[in-house]
Amino acid sequence: MGNGEALVAPAPPSYEEATAGMASKYCLKHVVMIPLGVSAPCYNDVEMLTEFNWDDRNIRRVFIRKVYSILMIQLLVTLAIVAVFTFCDPVKDYIQTNPGWYWASYAVFFVTYLTLSCCSAPRRQFPWNLILLVIFTLSLSYMTGMLSSFYNTKSVVMCLGITAAVCLLVTVFSFQTKFDVTSYQGVLFVFCMVMFISGLVLALVLPFQYVPWLDATYAALGAILFTMFLAFDTQLLMGNKRYTMSPEEYVFATLNIYLDIVYIFSFFLQIFGTKRE
Repeated sequence: MGNGEALVAPAPPSYEEATAGMASKYCLKHVVMIPLGVSAPCYNDVEMLTEFNWDDRNIRRVFIRKVYSILMIQLLVTLAIVAVFTFCDPVKDYIQTNPGWYWASYAVFFVTYLTLSCCSAPRRQFPWNLILLVIFTLSLSYMTGMLSSFYNTKSVVMCLGITAAVCLLVTVFSFQTKFDVTSYQGVLFVFCMVMFISGLVLALVLPFQYVPWLDATYAALGAILFTMFLAFDTQLLMGNKRYTMSPEEYVFATLNIYLDIVYIFSFFLQIFGTKRE
């Protein structure tokens, strides 16, 4: 260093710079399917999103391990409920003849999702965050199980296998690739807008006349969209991309990835599933 000059580290980005543009992306992510009665509302809390590098790799590893441990439990619970609703005829007949339970579970799903998304205090406060996550998981599992009960058993198993394979490949890709998916939230936002408007149109058209190819096209686009979201949410965990998730937000991170996987399965079931006669 000549002439007594010293290197000066660049100033870190401000909070406004770090979170700019992220609220709009997350605000539409889970609003896309509302016209078809599948999803929940948006939220504007972006405190969990930052733009910094984690120097302590141990914190990142613990955070990722915690997220995927909770996620595995959620998926096992959902798989068990889907299996019971699909293979057990008495249970299947009961839930199909009592749709009130579905709407009750949807109301619980709506409230718990809104709470975990919009309220940072219960989302970060143990054990209430886990209690709300358990209630959320059970309600969404019931809805997914009831949806699966209307499809042929073989097609449900096939779609479960396809979903598992796709999610595994996307997860490995997200961890291994140098491509930063988190930098393309604008593309996802536009895609969400297209799906949202298309969902409104389908909600008005399909009750009057069912159009198979239109329904299949929408489901295919939905599967692609939430596969992209799965890659996005996975890279938020990693800490070495442009945007990352705060370690305090392990419940919220788990919630997002779990929803992505359930949506992917639902869309695959809509595409490849064969309804019972």
